[in-house]
Amino acid sequence: MEDMQTVGTVSKSLGISSRMLRYYEQIGLIESRRVADYAYRVYDDSALRRIRQIIILRKLHVPVKQIREIFANTDAISVIEVFERNISELDEQITALSTVKSILGRLVRELYEKANMRLRLDYLGDSSVFAIVDSISFPKNTLHEEEKSMDELRKANEALGKLEEKDVRIVYLPPMTVAAAFADVEDAEGNSMNMINRFVIESGLPKIKPDMRGFGFDCSPEAQEIGAPSKVFESWVSIPDDMEVPAPLVKRRFNGGLYAAHVLREWDFQDWRRLGEWVNESEKYANDWDAPRWESKETKAGQGLEEILDFYHYAQDSKTTSLQLDLLFPVRLKEDGR
Repeated sequence: MEDMQTVGTVSKSLGISSRMLRYYEQIGLIESRRVADYAYRVYDDSALRRIRQIIILRKLHVPVKQIREIFANTDAISVIEVFERNISELDEQITALSTVKSILGRLVRELYEKANMRLRLDYLGDSSVFAIVDSISFPKNTLHEEEKSMDELRKANEALGKLEEKDVRIVYLPPMTVAAAFADVEDAEGNSMNMINRFVIESGLPKIKPDMRGFGFDCSPEAQEIGAPSKVFESWVSIPDDMEVPAPLVKRRFNGGLYAAHVLREWDFQDWRRLGEWVNESEKYANDWDAPRWESKETKAGQGLEEILDFYHYAQDSKTTSLQLDLLFPVRLKEDGR
């Protein structure tokens, strides 16, 4: 008998979030099935095999776009060409960072020799050193480890996934009126977003407010594991202040505020945890997660938001394969370093 597993089972057994599975379905990498008289979506043997392949390729840092290319080609030559492109990029990255490592080693040795243990950085102004450092050409991508065991890859991915200063933007969201769709059913995220998309189309909102913005957030009463299916979810779209919204949508006033923003990378929701770590380590910004930023009887009034980028086109064609999310973590400026 064919093995059929639910989204939740696959998520737990393979260590992949249900939201990531949903994303892979949306862009056509995998397909789920509906079984008669059964409420949940399930994956058959073929889908499970495909999911395992995707997990391995992602752990090897093969981009989703290239994974789509691999699955679209049946001949080995095409697949080999994709892998060779990745190997070539890794070689460039390894060469560049090996150069940096070599120069740093040289600087350390010469500083010890010239400074008589009183380390000074004056030596860095030496014209010959500056010329060497200035000539280094960094590749566009981050260095990844060579192929290792799955456990080593997991550790490498975690180390390389840490957010740096350049990965986070500080943005101010202005006050705005939003139409909100609240859902506490199976696939709460999909249901609430569908309600918003339907409202956008039926109301003609793209013509009325082409600068509309779309947000969503998990509002489960208890803490949820990162990437787990949302039991309760609310989606928003910004609207003109005087616009009426039909039930079951409700009208909310968002007071705005300061946020640490980071584009979700390859649908890896562990970026939420990494963004929180960045905020907690920041010398300038403090965690402001629980500060109320809107009024609501159904949801917590202050927490992180996920903004759908280019919402104007997404709301009119939710099947787009270029969906991007901004993770927005509420912050405030620290006072006197606190």
